Amino acid sequence: MADEDLLSRIHGLEDLDLAALLCLISREHCIVSTEPDELDNLVEELRLVASQTFSLQSAVVDCTPHTTLDDLAIAIQLPPPTPQPHLQPRSPGPRSPSVSPLRRRGTESSYLHGYSAATTEKQYPATATTPPQIANVILAKNLDRAPKDVQIQCLELLRTRRILTRTSVQTAPKQFLFVAVLETGGAARLVSHLNDLFYVSHWHDPEDGFAHLEEQATDGDEFGGRKGGETASLDSASSVVRRSFAESTTAPQPSRSRSTNNFKGGDRATADDGSSLAPSSSSSVFPSISESDIASLALLARQVNMDVGVLRYLMNIITFLRMHRAVAPGGGGVTPQATKHFEQLSKCLGALHGLDYVTPSLVGLAVKKVYPHRIRIVTPERERSMQWGSDLAAVEALLEGVNAEYVIEDVLSLVEPPL
Repeated sequence: MADEDLLSRIHGLEDLDLAALLCLISREHCIVSTEPDELDNLVEELRLVASQTFSLQSAVVDCTPHTTLDDLAIAIQLPPPTPQPHLQPRSPGPRSPSVSPLRRRGTESSYLHGYSAATTEKQYPATATTPPQIANVILAKNLDRAPKDVQIQCLELLRTRRILTRTSVQTAPKQFLFVAVLETGGAARLVSHLNDLFYVSHWHDPEDGFAHLEEQATDGDEFGGRKGGETASLDSASSVVRRSFAESTTAPQPSRSRSTNNFKGGDRATADDGSSLAPSSSSSVFPSISESDIASLALLARQVNMDVGVLRYLMNIITFLRMHRAVAPGGGGVTPQATKHFEQLSKCLGALHGLDYVTPSLVGLAVKKVYPHRIRIVTPERERSMQWGSDLAAVEALLEGVNAEYVIEDVLSLVEPPL
C-alpha cells in the first residue's frame, strides 16, 4: 500500500495529471481529446502537466497532411545542450621552456600567438557529439491528420520505444509518454493498429477548465502583469513544432512565487532569473510526482490481486461488449490488446486508491477509459438483425445517436457485478 503522503498528492491531481500518471505507471500511452476551439489550450496544459507535475521534458508536434517522416524525427528531439566552455585560471608557477624554436619563452599564453594543443585540451576539454535525445513527453497534436506512413512510424515508436532516422537509431528515455491530442472523434481516423495500442483515452471538457494555465495566468496578474503578454500568447499556435523543457518552463513564464500548500513543503521560491532551474526547487500549488513515486506505484500495481469473481465480472463485460448489437462485426475494437489494458488499468487504479485488490467499481471505471476510442459502431446495413429481414429504416432509427459511451453504459447495466 502506498504511503499516506503519496496518496494525498495523488488525490490532489487533476484529471489530466491522473491520466498521465496511469500511463507512466504502466509504461503505456494515451489519447486526450477536446473541442476543436480548445485544442491549443489543451496542448499548453499538457506541457505544464509534464513540466510541473512530473518534471519531464516535452516536445509538441503539430501534425498536418503534409508532415513527413523527417519532420516527425526532428520534432520529437530535444535540442542539443549548448556548450559553455570557461577558461580555467592558470596557477602561478615557473614557466616551462618553449617547445617550438620559433616561439619565445612565455608566449604560450599570448592571445596573439594562440594556445598550444595541450593547453587547449586542458582549458576546452573535447566533448563527444551528444546524440539526439527524444523528449520524455511527446504531444502529437492532430495526429489523425498525419499521413499513414507517419502514423505507422509513431506505431513503431510506441512498440519498440525507438525510432530509426536516416543517420541513427534514437531510443526513447526511461520515462516516456506519447499523447495523441485530438479533436472530438479524431481517434476514429487513426490507423487501427495505432489506435488499439493506446492505453486509455480521456475527453477533457472545456467547462472543467485548464488548472495549470489558469494558475499561471493568476500568477501573472499577481505580479502586476510583468509578463502577462507572454501568458496571453499561450492561445496562439504560431509554431508548427514547439518544445518545452522542465528547466526552461519557468524562465519565459510568469513567476510562481507562492507559499507552499498542504501537498508540498519547502521554502518560498522564485524563478524570475535563471538561478533556480530545477522544477523541484520552486513550490507549486499542484502536487509533484517524482520518478521514484512512479516506480513505487508500478510495483504496487503489480502486487494488486483480483478475485475470481471480479475477474469473471471483467470477462463478462468484455463478452457483452463484443456481442452488443451496436458494435461492428469482428469484435468492433474489443481486441486482445484492449483486454490486457483493461485488466492492467484495473490493478493500477487499485494501487492509486491505496488498495491491494480490485473492486467491481474500479472495473467499471476502467472500462470507461479503455474502450471509448476502440469501439466501432456498426453501420445499419451490417447490423446483425438485417440477416433475418429487419427493416433498414427501423435499424437506422435504432442506431441513431448510439456511440461508444452509450454501448459501455448499456453493458454495465446488463452485467451484474459480484457482491
